[in-house]
Amino acid sequence: DLFPLLSSGQEILGLGQLPYRKRRSLLVPPMFVPENQRPPFPRAIGMVISADMQENHVFRLTGRGVDQDPKGVFRIDRLTGEVAVLRALDREEIAIYHLEVSTTDLSGKVVEGPVALEVSVIDQNDNRPIFQEARYAGEVLEGSPTGTTVMTMTAYDADDPSTENAVLRYFITKQSPDKPSPNMFYIDPERGDIVTVISPTLLDRETLPTTQYELEIVAKDMAGSNVGLSGTTTATITITDKNDHAPEFTHSLFQASVDEGSTGVIVNLTVDDRDDPATGAWRAVYSIINGNVGQSFEVQTNPDNNEGMVSVVKPLDYENTAYHTLLIRVENEDPLVPNVGYGPSSTATVHVTVMDVNEGPVFFPDPMLVTKRENVPVGSFVATLNATDPDILQTQSIRFALLDDPAGWLTVNPVKGTVNTTAILDRESSFVHNNMYSAVFIAIDNGSPAATGTGTLVITLEDENDNPPYLYPSVARICEEAKDLNVMVVGGRDKDVFPNADPFKIELGKQPGLEKTWKVTTVNSTHSQVTLLHSLKRANYQLPLLVTDSGVPQLSNSTEIKVQVCTCKKNKMDCSSAWAVRGNLLWLGLALALFSLQC
Repeated sequence: DLFPLLSSGQEILGLGQLPYRKRRSLLVPPMFVPENQRPPFPRAIGMVISADMQENHVFRLTGRGVDQDPKGVFRIDRLTGEVAVLRALDREEIAIYHLEVSTTDLSGKVVEGPVALEVSVIDQNDNRPIFQEARYAGEVLEGSPTGTTVMTMTAYDADDPSTENAVLRYFITKQSPDKPSPNMFYIDPERGDIVTVISPTLLDRETLPTTQYELEIVAKDMAGSNVGLSGTTTATITITDKNDHAPEFTHSLFQASVDEGSTGVIVNLTVDDRDDPATGAWRAVYSIINGNVGQSFEVQTNPDNNEGMVSVVKPLDYENTAYHTLLIRVENEDPLVPNVGYGPSSTATVHVTVMDVNEGPVFFPDPMLVTKRENVPVGSFVATLNATDPDILQTQSIRFALLDDPAGWLTVNPVKGTVNTTAILDRESSFVHNNMYSAVFIAIDNGSPAATGTGTLVITLEDENDNPPYLYPSVARICEEAKDLNVMVVGGRDKDVFPNADPFKIELGKQPGLEKTWKVTTVNSTHSQVTLLHSLKRANYQLPLLVTDSGVPQLSNSTEIKVQVCTCKKNKMDCSSAWAVRGNLLWLGLALALFSLQC
């Protein structure tokens, strides 16, 4: 017996028990189904065979298309093993169905299997090529070499890519317009690349009948055969511009006129440029290359129409120069192509005529500065105004008048321009700022129409000692039983300025006896300390003080300071119950004097 020998040989070699492979009895060949079949159904597509099939065994088919979605696509005859399709299939939905076949007993117990069954759907050419976009847009620069790639067309076919059903070829079926040639472009049948065929000289944007060409593109499957299905789209190709035309002035000479003294645009320069208006190859840039000595002119581009706007930016003077000649150049924003240059037509001359107008008189100096002492007598001379007429080629007279005299202090001789006072000049007036008073005058010529000019007279007023000083504050408070008898620090002020103000002399009034109760001590040039020499009873007192400035002559001012002697308890001062004023400190001083005599 051979098997015992094999068994013992395995043991001798130490290989143990070798696995035994049982021969498979289920034969499951791959099956194929054309898509889009027409009824009747079911249609047999193949047979499954079992070599060990018993009477109590049956075939079972499972998987997607049977008991999984989409259900009910296939079935198997339980007894014969015949596999059938139950409806039409679409390869573009499912290209291959993966099923499993097994045999079971009548109770459903698997006897053999499962074994894979692959059902492939055979493709039919039932899908047209579809372009990714409804319309394609591309552009090519004018003058491009023949064979320049413009764009690439791409279509998609849902059929089986391994068959001719999805092999595409591209064609141009129509070009619009068809001038200057109906075959300006070519499309690679396999790649879909659109390239130029027309020569560079004919691909001239400025001479072509249009700058946009529309191509009707067809993609056909079956490698472009007559039986293939096709899809169509449109490609729009724009011929883009390059700067191959220099701008040219429409005239070599432009005329302009402007009133002297005015500014603004005086002339618009027009140019022709055959390039695309939407590009820098058309947009003009102007420059003044000669004649703008005083930088009185400038030229800018009007963005709406590409014209050059020549403007006067500094007022011109007819009496200085009545005529100006400008040389203006025009270029493009983008540089010209190498073989094109700017010619004589890219420059133009502008003649500007300055028109004489009646100009207003001009004050000199303006402002006019003078210095006067305040309080000069009414009618005093202040200044003589000086105004000249710029129209030196005309003989005109000038008259003067007051335009703004805030305080009403001045008058002017209309012919001579002499200014005199009509009131006292007061440095301390609210109309005077920083010691200066300003008035505005007007000069009028006798031109037709008359022209005017204005000038300012600034009078610096020197101070006189015409204001007595005064004291502040006017009220002081002190506690009735205060140990510190310093009442207040009083300060002096004066509307005048140095040397007619401080240092101030502050002292007690001239009433007798005040020095027995009060003392005034100088603190600095403007302030003094007021001190009680002894305590006073609660009451309101009027303290007369005399303040004198340092002017020449000196001015003095007598002032009464109200001193309230109040009741103070627990850091609170109560002045509400103070007695009515006990006369004034004069009577207090007299009483103290009598008391001292009796003693």
